[in-house]
Amino acid sequence: MGGVLTDLRPDYQKKKLQEMEGVVSVLPNTVLKLHTTRSWEFLGLTDSHVGGSYGGDIIIGVIDTGIWPESESFRDEDFGPPPAKWNGQCQTENNFTCNNKIIGARFYNSENNYVSDIKSPRDSDGHGSHTASTAAGRGVAGASYYGLAEGVARGGVPSARIAVYKVCWAIGCALADVLAAFDDAIADGVDIISVSLGSDFPSPYFEDPIAIGSFHAMKNGILTSNSAGNDGPFQRSVANNSPWSLTVAASTIDRKFVSKVVLGNGQIFVGTAINNFDLNGTSFPLIWGGDAANISFGASPEFARVCFPGSLSSIKLEGKIVLCDVLSHGSAILYANGLGAIMISPVYDFAFSYPVPVTVINSADGAKIMDYIKSTDNPIANILVGETLKDVMAPRAVSFSSRGPNPLTPDILKPDLTAPGVDILAAWSPLSSPSIYVYDSRRVAYNIVSGTSMSCPHATGAAAYVKATHPTWSPAAIKSALMTTAMIMDPRKNKDAEFAYGSGHLNPVKAVDPGLVFDASESDYVDFLCKQGYNTTTLRLVTGDSSVCSSTKPGKAWDLNYPSFSLSIPDGQHIMGIFTRTVTNVGSSNSTYYSTVDAPSYLSIKVEPSILAFSAIGENKSFTVKVYGPQIVQEPIISAAIQWTDGVHVVRTPLVVHSVLPTYPSMPRTNMLPPDDLNIYHKNGIMRGILGGN
Repeated sequence: MGGVLTDLRPDYQKKKLQEMEGVVSVLPNTVLKLHTTRSWEFLGLTDSHVGGSYGGDIIIGVIDTGIWPESESFRDEDFGPPPAKWNGQCQTENNFTCNNKIIGARFYNSENNYVSDIKSPRDSDGHGSHTASTAAGRGVAGASYYGLAEGVARGGVPSARIAVYKVCWAIGCALADVLAAFDDAIADGVDIISVSLGSDFPSPYFEDPIAIGSFHAMKNGILTSNSAGNDGPFQRSVANNSPWSLTVAASTIDRKFVSKVVLGNGQIFVGTAINNFDLNGTSFPLIWGGDAANISFGASPEFARVCFPGSLSSIKLEGKIVLCDVLSHGSAILYANGLGAIMISPVYDFAFSYPVPVTVINSADGAKIMDYIKSTDNPIANILVGETLKDVMAPRAVSFSSRGPNPLTPDILKPDLTAPGVDILAAWSPLSSPSIYVYDSRRVAYNIVSGTSMSCPHATGAAAYVKATHPTWSPAAIKSALMTTAMIMDPRKNKDAEFAYGSGHLNPVKAVDPGLVFDASESDYVDFLCKQGYNTTTLRLVTGDSSVCSSTKPGKAWDLNYPSFSLSIPDGQHIMGIFTRTVTNVGSSNSTYYSTVDAPSYLSIKVEPSILAFSAIGENKSFTVKVYGPQIVQEPIISAAIQWTDGVHVVRTPLVVHSVLPTYPSMPRTNMLPPDDLNIYHKNGIMRGILGGN
């Protein structure tokens, strides 16, 4: 491609570039944000399933902030050379080295901004090391966060190889870099791609670099595992909605981290926190944030009560524990010489790490502590070292996990499934503090972090486990196996039901023997895009090839061979939808599957035929699902399910019905944000979905 662009207007440049030969699409180089062990045992994928050299030929491509190669999680003892299919490279700038575990590493920085980072694939943030080790880290005995969660930390497939593509820096993850990383990962020969990043606002598929990159990966037989985003619990907040990729929500595991507060009057309150600070049983003065206002800064008590950075007076707060009326910045207390903080939040189903002793309590307990402060001349308190408790309610969809329905294509259910994403222990970069605060001098080899960034690599590891067992399966078949075998979640614990957890909770062991799979190819997704209103020109912006829309007549997504069903009904209309599906037998050669339907009495769901008889592995059978029901208005979600069983396998597909506006609004994604996992959200005070605002 040649030519010089003398007119610097963006619109002119874009038009001229699009006219040049070989250009598929032209997008602004905006930035995306990062979506940030007992967990594998909780999923049932124990060492007995993945021990030894199991999965050693599987290569997982991790598009993230890089990796810390010296971590114990990435040692390569007993590893042979990389598989013959590997075509990648290792960029060794600034003393970075690969081995037979980390077999490839590249970095990209189209913005040429290396502030507070290293010009190499080395991870200075921690996020990339955490996600890579969650998916495929070696087993490390005695790993912990200052003694919390102590045990063996390992990834889903410890013998899998890792290829690293560093696209995220201090300024974020540039679109051009993400696309380049996808291209390189595909050419390098990876088997699964893990992408724990995304954007805040939905955009058309041809403007979404992850949708475009994962489409190209799918064409080359590679499944992309994506994070669903951390903008819950709001509906239509789910990110990464393309049907050819796997979108993963976050849920809890059966442990939680707490820290107790002891008041001077003997009252004890239990809050959530990852707190390693030991105050040696000593109580310290306790003050309400509103009484510690920094008048010189212009802060009023109303402003200081939320403990915003700069709002607290160091003279008033020094040596004291402060009560903050909201979930707040640890840096605010650190900057004001405070000793610790008690923070109030209506939602606290996961824990943060802070640079000072902190615990997060509910509003009712906060009111009691406030009453104590007001009624006592010299209130005192102590924050105890963190503890680990069993969470008997797990798994539950966590509050921050982004919810459906799919804002782009409401007739495709998103997220696809849920996986552990709360309080996950995994490898960390020693260049980054565990709390992400600049002035936090602590350094750890393993950190406890929450986010859909953490659930995504769990699904990546499970996909690698299935791929190692069935190396010839397509991305759609692997995705189908993970979805149809997912564990049923309890809707009583999750009011958003399938819009919170999709098909259910990840179950890797079941996924290797799903019985039936819903397969799909590039042509199926092309047909889907054409029905979504793409013409041949816009279609090629996604596919990057010579695909053609034979018809541009708009249509529903009901016929895409997807392992779930979503029926969006305009407000005020009766429920009516007809879906067609085809399943491929991957179980027993001679098997007969019988269908059952679980649905509310007012919903009529007919499966035709209701019995599928197979005589060979690889045989295909089609069926139709007809859904009818009453008129609905403002209906958030109606849950149902279809189940096929041959007496050995259970193939379950959720079916949801929900109302939409008569004309479903388009929601263009107009801005891409800098890298953000939940810790950075908290640091910057964004916390959308946690505090309910910006």
